Amino acid sequence: MFKSALNLEFGKVTILNNILIAELNEGILLDISHNRELLKIGRETFNNEAYGYISNRTNSYSVNPMIHLESANVENLAAIAVVSTNTIVKQNTIIEKQFFRHSRSFEVFETLEEAIHWMENQLKLVK
Repeated sequence: MFKSALNLEFGKVTILNNILIAELNEGILLDISHNRELLKIGRETFNNEAYGYISNRTNSYSVNPMIHLESANVENLAAIAVVSTNTIVKQNTIIEKQFFRHSRSFEVFETLEEAIHWMENQLKLVK
């Protein structure tokens, strides 16, 4: 198992095998520029290998759903998972999900462990 961590201005990113896990700071707006930085980390870390993105929403912050249009164009970004127990966050992800290319590749979970397990299975499907 490969694991590393990066501290960013707007949060922390952990790489676990072929999964990029982001825990972003309280109160930020996850916008296009932040998303581009996350996509750059994915591109540089995984090259052309399939990878998954997990948004571990332990903090409260806003998401511009338009980021998923750009993310949908990243060929090797296989799936996105959101982790939250917050009802409002879960409802908002319904909107976010509509912007990603395959709604079946975008899911919401209550625990990070569930999200990692699902993501590992998604990555097996693309290999």
